[in-house]
Amino acid sequence: MDHEPGDDQVGDADLLAQHVAGDPDAFAEIFRRHRDRMWAVALRTTGDRELAADAVQEAFIAAFRRADRFRGDSAVTTWLHRITVNSAIDRLRREKPTSPLPPIDPADRHDRFGQAETALDVHAALATLPEAQRMALVLVDMHGLSVAEAAAVLDVAEGTVKSRCSRGRAALAPLLTHREPERT
Repeated sequence: MDHEPGDDQVGDADLLAQHVAGDPDAFAEIFRRHRDRMWAVALRTTGDRELAADAVQEAFIAAFRRADRFRGDSAVTTWLHRITVNSAIDRLRREKPTSPLPPIDPADRHDRFGQAETALDVHAALATLPEAQRMALVLVDMHGLSVAEAAAVLDVAEGTVKSRCSRGRAALAPLLTHREPERT
């Protein structure tokens, strides 16, 4: 989430401007604020921890170097998402990993036992979708971006994101519908 100047913190856009102006610490704060979310985006995009780590590193290096090109047309987080997604997709195209989605980490303390099976089902179902639909759904439904933000990240029209999400959800529905066990 971008931090607004009304907060007790400097906003992301201001930090980026300070970085461009030569502040040696400004970009480190942007990195600190957004690294975890960018890691999650890269991991869901690549499905591989090493590729995700490389993609995040490349994305932040690119953002660091290209900060002067940030126009402010979108939030800094949207700009970072776009760079991270592009970096992750580039990594995937170069490396072509065997698993299109990340494995579920059983040690993840946020994943409750009862949700583990559902999470596995969702990941398996997402793996069946075309990349464009999967990316739209991951950004909108899993990362909570608005359609407008996802459109900016993916560099497509908002209507395209809406249709990709709609088609992806329709394709997922039969895969994720579970019948209640019959009682005798």
